[in-house]
Amino acid sequence: MTILVTAATGQLGRLVVESLLKKVPAEQIAVAVRSPEKAADLAALGVQVRQADYAKPETLGAALAGVDKVLLISGTDMGERVGQHQAVIDAAKEAGVSLLAYTSVLGGDDATFALADDHKATEAAVRASGIPFVLLRHGWYTENYTAQLGTFLEHGAVVGSSGDGRVASATRQDFAEAAAAVLAGEGHANTVYELSGDTAWSFSEFAAAVSAQAGKPVVYQDLAPGDHLQVLLGAGLPAPLAEVLVDVDAGIGRGDLAHTPGDLSRLIGRPTTPLADSITSALHENAQ
Repeated sequence: MTILVTAATGQLGRLVVESLLKKVPAEQIAVAVRSPEKAADLAALGVQVRQADYAKPETLGAALAGVDKVLLISGTDMGERVGQHQAVIDAAKEAGVSLLAYTSVLGGDDATFALADDHKATEAAVRASGIPFVLLRHGWYTENYTAQLGTFLEHGAVVGSSGDGRVASATRQDFAEAAAAVLAGEGHANTVYELSGDTAWSFSEFAAAVSAQAGKPVVYQDLAPGDHLQVLLGAGLPAPLAEVLVDVDAGIGRGDLAHTPGDLSRLIGRPTTPLADSITSALHENAQ
């Protein structure tokens, strides 16, 4: 059996490979990466390193040759990634893979924010391919917020436009372990997993937790969407990205990312990482 992880030198992909190495022999793991030199450490462990680029379909056939299971980690090129994902799906079908797992978005077709549209289209393409599939619908990464702790502490505020909306976030490590459990296990074909943290939190609660641990006042400042957009633009974010973030906050306000069905903790066999623990780790890293 050969398990292939795409985008394996990215933040999520590398964690998936590390989790797989605890479950299956290295020679049963392959990675598809744009720059093989970035996966030299994985090659040294016995992992098969294959060059592939979502945007270059001609590279995908060789990368997927002889593969049994594939994890398609969603691309980052908004506006281009549906076509890129389709190219990987087509190559997987041509290669005769027995299972295709895709990292989608929590709620799937029920998600109401625009960022979910590419995932909805990819899910439809996965289903249409006829390949046995697993949809790993990811909620938000806790790191989306803990990575900004320095800014929050500097300004004494977490700024957003989600009102009292809640986020059932989990860490990349949590999501990676779930993917590894599916890829290394059996009985997951044609299954949809709604993956999220065990507990949904509000941004007021997040700010209070940061403040308590850091010993500095931090509050949540809820803005009107237009004002939030101007803050993000003023911070130097490109307009398309700023607009996406404001739209996601609107979705959070509608409850899109608050679901806590427990699929993630069941797959990884433990509770998801508590928000407080993630804040502690991030503060420690910032202090180094």
